[in-house]
Amino acid sequence: MKSYSRKKHSRYEPSLTFSQPPHIYELMNYHIISRLLGVLLIVLSGAMSTSIFFSELFNERDTTYALLNAVFITLTAGGILFFIGRRYAHATISRREALVVVSLSWILIGVFGALPYLYDGVFFRYGLFHNYTDAFFETISGFTTTGSTVLDPVLTTEIEKLSHGLHYWRSLTHWLGGMGIIVLFIAIFPQLGVGAKHLFRSEVPGPITEGLKPKIKETSTVLWRIYVGLTLIEFLILISPVCDMGWFDALCHSFATMATGGFSTKNGSVADFNSVSIDLVITLFMFLAGVNFSLYYVALTRRSPLAIFKDTEFRTYLGIVVAATVLVALNIWEFRHENLFQAFRHAAFQVTAMITTTGFGTDDFDLYPTFSKLLLVCLMFIGGSAGSTAGGIKVSRIIVLIKAAHYEIYKTFRPQRVISVKINNSTIPDDIIRSIFGFFVIAITTFVGGSLFMTLFDYDLATATTAVAATLFNIGPGLSQVGATMNFAFIPPIGKLFLSFCMILGRLEFYTLLVLIVPDFWRR
Repeated sequence: MKSYSRKKHSRYEPSLTFSQPPHIYELMNYHIISRLLGVLLIVLSGAMSTSIFFSELFNERDTTYALLNAVFITLTAGGILFFIGRRYAHATISRREALVVVSLSWILIGVFGALPYLYDGVFFRYGLFHNYTDAFFETISGFTTTGSTVLDPVLTTEIEKLSHGLHYWRSLTHWLGGMGIIVLFIAIFPQLGVGAKHLFRSEVPGPITEGLKPKIKETSTVLWRIYVGLTLIEFLILISPVCDMGWFDALCHSFATMATGGFSTKNGSVADFNSVSIDLVITLFMFLAGVNFSLYYVALTRRSPLAIFKDTEFRTYLGIVVAATVLVALNIWEFRHENLFQAFRHAAFQVTAMITTTGFGTDDFDLYPTFSKLLLVCLMFIGGSAGSTAGGIKVSRIIVLIKAAHYEIYKTFRPQRVISVKINNSTIPDDIIRSIFGFFVIAITTFVGGSLFMTLFDYDLATATTAVAATLFNIGPGLSQVGATMNFAFIPPIGKLFLSFCMILGRLEFYTLLVLIVPDFWRR
């Protein structure tokens, strides 16, 4: 009998291979899917309940009632789903089931995570979220670490009208989504067993396994420890006399920074603090959040921070940030006649915010010269490192694409010579290169198609294209009507739902979600 083995999983691209031949399928175990989704909602309700502490601390009883209602409904729904799959407590999950669980998880956290906004806005407070679509959009934007908002930060100053309890929940959605709710799920529940690796690989953006623990549960725990540690360090620096930021603002901004999210407690984002030290600290931690987290583990285990610089992707990422900062700084210095230090201060912040897809702002980059705006848009597409919390195409994929293109050019005049594409002295297999090209084609096709869809609402080209880019690559602000000082409130409900889909699609890096529309996926 012919045997079928799994293909080796590369660190450069997640694999979508089958554990058995394509014409043989196991029945989809909907009970275990129900059980896992139930546990996920129970965990979500627990995370949601922590917001009650802040609403009570600041005497916001309306928000407390809203949160209690949201927690109760989420917990009840989770309990029902868990009860349906209770007999499958020790069953392992297959690759197909993992893809379904991960995709449905991101939809469900949007559906139930929106309830605090909905209850607080519709029933108790000022109607900041006018309908469920707005609340859903804000929630998905939070969990996918996009940072786009329907709240108006300028004309009605809605962001600062939000209660402390909801500000905390808004920032917490960033922080939980940054490293990944499924990764946290695996770290908390080791009994998932061998099925955990399917969940892990279906959600984690980009390849991050090199140098980490061989077991997925241990890998998840290591990643979360590093994530928590960096968040805590940033928080302590922000509340120190060096920055002198209030503890609540520091907590929310630390969550948003390490998640590369971008939600702020201030109408003017980080610019409202008007502090050089705060700008520098947040710039540094945005940069760190855009680094492959497995490199931190390698540096810690080898007790050599310089080990990070041996990584090709890190050196390229650092080079892009430095070069773009210099170019933008000189450009805005020349055309806006700013002080050179201020030009570099704003340029470093905005370049780092764009390439890491954080989306914080210390300046309205929509007013920058055309060259700087175009360069920042290019950085949106590039994104951070694979294995970081940043969005975008990822630096490692850009490196492979450029090297592969160079190889094809070389073949036109030296067809007999065999040249392999390498990163960190590791040869990239041809099938991985093809999958990266496939990823790039899907990303660009989705961007173009989405931009065409948004032009149906008669928006200008800059608004339509950057709204899709900002959501598809989990950036936050775009240009023109969705610029740094604007919002997405004016977009009709169908447009917000489409952009919410773009956020999830980009967060799961296309394949995990799109595979569900392949008819073969559902056949027995």
